[in-house]
Amino acid sequence: MTEAAALPGQPRGGVLSGPATTRAINVLAPNPSAMTLDGTNTWIVAEPDSDLAVVIDPGPLDDTHLRHVIQVAEQAGRRVALTLLTHGHPDHAEGAARFAELTGTKVRALDPALRLGDEGLTAGDVVRTGGLELRVVPTPGHTADSLCFHLPADRAVLTGDTILGRGTTVVAHPDGRLGDYLDSLRRLRSLTVDDGVHTVLPGHGPVLDDAQGAVEFYLAHRATRLAQVESAVENGYATAAEVVAHVYADVDRSLWPAAELSVRAQLDYLREHGLV
Repeated sequence: MTEAAALPGQPRGGVLSGPATTRAINVLAPNPSAMTLDGTNTWIVAEPDSDLAVVIDPGPLDDTHLRHVIQVAEQAGRRVALTLLTHGHPDHAEGAARFAELTGTKVRALDPALRLGDEGLTAGDVVRTGGLELRVVPTPGHTADSLCFHLPADRAVLTGDTILGRGTTVVAHPDGRLGDYLDSLRRLRSLTVDDGVHTVLPGHGPVLDDAQGAVEFYLAHRATRLAQVESAVENGYATAAEVVAHVYADVDRSLWPAAELSVRAQLDYLREHGLV
């Protein structure tokens, strides 16, 4: 879920649909909008020599899309064996129960309400299917239940809405919290520095081939926005709506409701740290 259009200086990415890495194929859901960019990226991930695949974020409840995901996997000679969710927003997770019905798979997620089966996902889990290894990285902030999946064999990370392929993401107040989000970005930066991750496979928008650059861009953008919000409050803009109209004046008004969620999260952060 995006808060703004593409911004100057943001790393640019590659494909919107089709193979993105050796192990990941993107199937783009037909739900484009100002909030979802080109649509939700549903990821099919598998080892090259395996007949089993993991699907991450089946997307909206759209039977045509869900069946297309299965068809793409089958055309690659694979059966969907497991479904994972990065978080519970409907554009990522609404179709999960139907997809599980179509594939006979379990659904694993951090939020127990989204799971189908006994196993959830927690920090430090390693998901292994058909020789594939995905490491669960907790990244709360966009939402409390947000996760990323580190794909070490491709030096890639599947980021859901934590990092997008274009624009910046919403800190979805009150569930999302800015302090958590900044910690999550730093955690992802550590993956790029310590684990050699160089590719971002986002939940929306194109693939990014400079993961560290993307994380640094997001951290810098958040610092700039926070300073702008702090300055706006100091200059008498009292409500979140007033701050949005001042700070996001150059952003399409259709995105102001999403921006207001982030502003509310930023105001909470400033109050918690005694800055306003």
